[in-house]
Amino acid sequence: MRTLVVEDQLDLAEEIKSYLDKESFHCDLAQTYASASEQLAINKYDFILIDLGLPDGDGMDLLQEAKKTQDTALFIIITARGEVQDKVTGLLSGADDYLSKPFSLLELKARMQAILRRKSGWTESTFSFGGFTLDPQSRIVKFKEQVIDLTKKEFDLLHFLLLHRKKVINRYQLAEHIWGEYFEDDHQSNFIDVHVKNVRKKLGAFAPTDWLETVRGVGYRIQL
Repeated sequence: MRTLVVEDQLDLAEEIKSYLDKESFHCDLAQTYASASEQLAINKYDFILIDLGLPDGDGMDLLQEAKKTQDTALFIIITARGEVQDKVTGLLSGADDYLSKPFSLLELKARMQAILRRKSGWTESTFSFGGFTLDPQSRIVKFKEQVIDLTKKEFDLLHFLLLHRKKVINRYQLAEHIWGEYFEDDHQSNFIDVHVKNVRKKLGAFAPTDWLETVRGVGYRIQL
């Protein structure tokens, strides 16, 4: 998941980035309104974490700006402001959640995962599909009680497609949102095809995987 962390306290921003990068939320950092605005203009994000107290602008204004171009992004406001009215204003302005400083990084991750499940239509903490289960917290995929050995990227690819089930996701989107980079040519994007093939092979050893569809000339879709 590609994530933008807008936070003017560099030590906190780097702490969040270090933690979320390890959890497969590939982070860009912005310490000012201007820097965040520039990155929002050129990149697409899955998550945007916004501190309200920026040195050169108000995070509420940045939230409104971001929602105009980041139509599929999910937003969490992170701020030292603790007043109820600030929380209400943020949520009414389109934020998906609100965290007051100080907060636990474990809580941040849990809230991000909860938002992802809610927005994708999954209501349980695990994903059940085609006889398989995927647990984002433990990063384990099982068929019944048998654990399936997926690499980190294979797990991330399957998880991302599940979060966007019934939607066609092209190879460039997968590269940007899972690998954190944009593949500029077909040779590089074939790397995605190899990972999809490996996921099919590993899961196909236990049950049919015809729900993981190839949309010819476009990308992939989980049809469940």
